[in-house]
Amino acid sequence: MRLMRIKVNAYEKALVFKNGQLIRVLDTGRYWISPWHKVVKFDITELFHHEIDLDLLLRCKDLEERLNVVDVSDHEIVIQYKSGNFHQVLAPGRYPFWSDGVSYTYERMNMNDIEVNQNVSRIVLHKPEVQKYVTVHVVENHEKAILYVSGEIHKELTPGLYYLWKNEKHAMVAKVDVRRQQIEISGQELLTADKAAIRMSLFASYQVVDIFKALAASKDYSRQLYITLQLGLREYVGQYTLDQLLRNKSAIAPFILKFAKAHAHELGVNLIDCGIRDIILPGDIKEIMNHVLVAEKKAQANTIMRREETASTRSLLNTAKLMEDNEMLFKLKEMEYLERFADKIGEITVNGGSRVVDELRTLISSK
Repeated sequence: MRLMRIKVNAYEKALVFKNGQLIRVLDTGRYWISPWHKVVKFDITELFHHEIDLDLLLRCKDLEERLNVVDVSDHEIVIQYKSGNFHQVLAPGRYPFWSDGVSYTYERMNMNDIEVNQNVSRIVLHKPEVQKYVTVHVVENHEKAILYVSGEIHKELTPGLYYLWKNEKHAMVAKVDVRRQQIEISGQELLTADKAAIRMSLFASYQVVDIFKALAASKDYSRQLYITLQLGLREYVGQYTLDQLLRNKSAIAPFILKFAKAHAHELGVNLIDCGIRDIILPGDIKEIMNHVLVAEKKAQANTIMRREETASTRSLLNTAKLMEDNEMLFKLKEMEYLERFADKIGEITVNGGSRVVDELRTLISSK
């Protein structure tokens, strides 16, 4: 029976089997093989793919010496680098590579940890193949955050970029905006002490100062703050009649601020200030109040007019008394009227002697 001629090219290996058992490994070259043997070639630049159990194959010393087996545990992944650059991610399993093939380096990562080691390249962590195992969380400069692990508070996170492993511990990041924020309660239907229905709008500004209270003490701190302000507004309005409320509008905001501040502190929030945006009255009450306002203004105008008329009459009486007792003052008053009279005349031609003033007086008196 004739022997078979086998050629193993560069970058190839050949496995020789006899009766299904691996007996030797052929390197690059030419070989004569018995027809009773089976020869299988492999590309050494690729992963060693095999149908037979790897442990059985590795019983052959020739193969064991030529393979580099990378074992990845269930709680690990291995980053494979080719010529120093990212090549692929090795998930849990066994990976046999030819030792004299392509040169690889490996970086082993323990996914039992919560956070990814700071020494791992961030460029690698953003590769799509790695993103399946990692969650990325960004905490901005205006934010604070809490890291929860298995439902329990683990630690506070300062602004920065955080990479967490996806594992059975279920790590989660909850963030809070610590900038000054505004909350508005608009169009609240309220009843005064005298049963007048009004609508009011309130705004308040606040800032989160304790993120542990804000996130752990309540499910939704902003909603709780909204309800607290709403209750404070209702409590104040219900104490006063409509007239009292309108007269003391400036006292509403300080009352609500004092009322809600203690509750806000329990939520980890500092209530900075608040104010009433507007008070809206029903149409019929608004019309009545407009009539009252018009009547008040008319009465004020009449009072002012009478006061001014009285003052004017009193002034005239005083002037008349003074002129009656003082002839010089009477002469000066005549001169004042002559001046006013002269202002209305464009040109005056005077003919006469030294009694011009007496003649003008006579003229005016006759008029």
